[in-house]
Amino acid sequence: MVLINDNSAKLSIGDPMPPFSLKDIDGSIVDSKTPDSEILVVIFTCNHCPYAQAYEDRIVALAQEFEAKGVQFVLINSNDAKKYPNDSFDNMNIRAKEKGYFFPYCHDETQEVAKSFGALCTPHCFVFNRDRALQYKGRIDDNWKEPSGVHEHNLRDAIAALIQGKAPPTSEANAIGCSIKWK
Repeated sequence: MVLINDNSAKLSIGDPMPPFSLKDIDGSIVDSKTPDSEILVVIFTCNHCPYAQAYEDRIVALAQEFEAKGVQFVLINSNDAKKYPNDSFDNMNIRAKEKGYFFPYCHDETQEVAKSFGALCTPHCFVFNRDRALQYKGRIDDNWKEPSGVHEHNLRDAIAALIQGKAPPTSEANAIGCSIKWK
């Protein structure tokens, strides 16, 4: 387990989203300008990490809940697939189908996107407003093991506040998960 102090991450609240262009599992290219949405949620995740796996269904549920309200989710896997074959592009495609992903799941083969965001673990969330300024970074919630034991719904609360035109109640919450597997 890695507990990340997000104060050390590269992006600060209010910073612009770093540009990126990545291949989605469907073969299309997703870039930082592609998702035309009121709110963009970028989550660095992977297939093999137990923390990331524990959050997959919650991510899908959040995306379903907020899709009609102008929120777009983009998942990015930056792990070294040579060291962790479960995180290969082919396995990403299989996993996305198994879990019912209906949003982009992109491969950051060079790991440059993760570095530009300051992403350090999986999952690690970054929420941007319409102007693509960072509004929230950190964890999904406070209980990766048991959804029924969650007390702080950090990601959900941040999205809900932004939809209402308000600042998130918490702009940073320490991400928890497996470290990104660097090359």
